[in-house]
Formats: sequence, structure tokens, C-alpha cells
Amino acid sequence: MAENGALPPGWNPRFHEDLVGLDPYDPDARAFAAHLDRMERTGPTFTVEACLDQVADFAESSNRTGGLRYWVSALVVVLIVLGLLVTAWDIALHTVAFLSR
Repeated sequence: MAENGALPPGWNPRFHEDLVGLDPYDPDARAFAAHLDRMERTGPTFTVEACLDQVADFAESSNRTGGLRYWVSALVVVLIVLGLLVTAWDIALHTVAFLSR
């Protein structure tokens, strides 16, 4: 493809730094560059926004998988939600018992 000065869609600077020699138009190479970006992402992980970003990364990776991995990730999500519901129910019962004294 001829260079016309415009950046191709999904262009990643890694093809000039880490992935020299790989075709930037190859979907597998683009996916690997995106994977490297996710793996090397740094920043504060103790903020609400960072936690939500990590949950979004988990959801996106779950959507890319199939078969057994998809069902295992769905089971993890269901168990987390179930744990939250049980915890909320327990807190509600303890609060009602405390207030009824």
C-alpha cells in the first residue's frame, strides 16, 4: 500500500518501535499490538475509574473468547454478583436487627 501521509485506521506506534517488520495492516499484528498496549498500561489502579477500566477490559476479553473460556468468565461474573447480593442481604438483616433493638 502506498504511503499517502495519512495514518491508517487502527494505526499503532508499536509498529515503528516494538513490532518492526510486521505488517501494520495484518489483523493478527494489530491484535497483538493492542494486546501489548493493554499489558503495558500503567497508571493508578486505586481509583474508581481505573477499577472500571479493568472491568471493561475483562468484559471485552470475555466477549472475544468462545467456548469454555466464555462460560468460565460468565460463571465468574455470576459468582461475583451472587456474592454481592448475599453480602447486601446480610448487611440489610444486620441493620434491621440493630435498629429493632
